[in-house]
Amino acid sequence: MNADELDRCMRAYYKCVYGMALCRCKSPADADDIAQDVFLKLFLYEGTFDSEPQLKAWLMRCTVNHSINLVKSGWHRLSRPLDDAAEIPAPVLDGESGTLLPLILKLGRNNRTALYLYYYERYTVEETARITGVSVTAVRSRLARGRQQLKKLIESERNKENGL
Repeated sequence: MNADELDRCMRAYYKCVYGMALCRCKSPADADDIAQDVFLKLFLYEGTFDSEPQLKAWLMRCTVNHSINLVKSGWHRLSRPLDDAAEIPAPVLDGESGTLLPLILKLGRNNRTALYLYYYERYTVEETARITGVSVTAVRSRLARGRQQLKKLIESERNKENGL
């Protein structure tokens, strides 16, 4: 892959990769690092892709793998986030109102990953299963649990706003 192709891919898929990384690790700085690592891996990749959807799925799978590696790393387990000192607002993805993403980030990693891929990236349940490396049944369960948890969070936020 040459620099021009990488530049095109980054313009087309950076937000997708960053959003997935953010959903997995919940840290904007870590998500940015993961995105850079994924695009470096793409630049060094010597294979070819048959289609743009195949390229995007490869990028999403690499993002999930890099996120898993980060979360499992000893450094990550022993470090403490700066969120304890100051509340960092979640970035708003283009075209989104930004009201649901902070709530989705409150969900468990597996549920928020499934919701992000399904609703934000528009992958099917089967594609989400391949990207995350779990069964179709597991993805359906994670989507259902995530929706239930999200509904409770939305109701809780409404109650707070109404002073209940």
